[in-house]
Formats: sequence, structure tokens, C-alpha cells
Amino acid sequence: MPSSVVNIAFDATDSHALAQWWSGVVGHPVDPECAPGDEEVWIAQPGGPTLYFNRVPEAKTVKNRVHLCLRPDGPRDEEVDRLLAAGASMVADLRRPDGRGWAVLGDPEGNEFCVLRGA
Repeated sequence: MPSSVVNIAFDATDSHALAQWWSGVVGHPVDPECAPGDEEVWIAQPGGPTLYFNRVPEAKTVKNRVHLCLRPDGPRDEEVDRLLAAGASMVADLRRPDGRGWAVLGDPEGNEFCVLRGA
């Protein structure tokens, strides 16, 4: 019997602040039941898994073993610039002059994610 992915979980020292940041990335709001200071905060995505943010006491210290890969609606480089301006950090720039490749970014708490070429 198979299983379904219902949540993608992020550890965070400030779960609400990180959820607010990701809300701007994916264009979906933080659930209205969630408030600053909550240990658990989430963003429901229509047709997709919920992004779930769980407060933990320790900061991130090593590379993620699992990460999100985002495909922007527009050009990849514009999305990378938007996310960097919003507080992401560049972890590895693997974009190629011919348009292939991706950028590995870190969210404000250091969780890695990739930005792929746009559709």
C-alpha cells in the first residue's frame, strides 16, 4: 500500500517568521490559525503538500539531505534576483550561459533549495 506526501517539514528557530518568508516565495498565505510565537506553522498549497514549519532550539549546522526544487513561472534569473533581494543567500550558482543549470539558495535560516529554469 503506497503512502502520500502531505507535508514538507522545515526546522526553524522562528517558525512563524520563516513561514512568512516562504509564503512570499510560493505565493500562498500562512494559515490564519497560525500566529507569531507558535511552535508549528503551516502553508497549505492547493494541489500540493503543505509546507510545515516546526520550531527547534538549535540552528542549522550541516547541508540538507532533502531540499525543494522550485520552477518559477517566469525567467529563472529574475526569480533568483527576487529571492536574493527578499533575504535568500546564494549557496552555489550552477547556472550556465546557455540557460541550463540552476541556482542553489538558502532561506533566511539556511535551508537549501534550488531554483530551476522557468517553464
